[in-house]
Amino acid sequence: QVQLVESGGGLVQPGGSLRLSCAHSGRPFSMYAMGWFRQAPGKERECVAAISRSGDNIYYVDSVKGRFTISRDKATNTVSLQMNSLKPEDTAVYYCAAAFDPDIEYDYWGQGTQVTVSS
Repeated sequence: QVQLVESGGGLVQPGGSLRLSCAHSGRPFSMYAMGWFRQAPGKERECVAAISRSGDNIYYVDSVKGRFTISRDKATNTVSLQMNSLKPEDTAVYYCAAAFDPDIEYDYWGQGTQVTVSS
């Protein structure tokens, strides 16, 4: 009932920027908190940023604070992740996710988009 499609991944040099977008369709966008997760090979999936239904509550993992910005646009049913000052350790597959109750679990996931930070 909810479909999520990520875009914007790619190869970027250290210190560069990238903007990821996630298009939400199906059940009303406003019903869901949204999050961005990432997973590098051999590592656990990690939540890097999340935003509440209203956009009033935002979370960032410590390692990306000051560098990444999450936002949502209700007019286009889109959640974005602006990534600046990228580091090699940011390399991972990034996933968009939607949660009816993010304190319990994320209910829907996109296919993921690869972000590679390398010189």
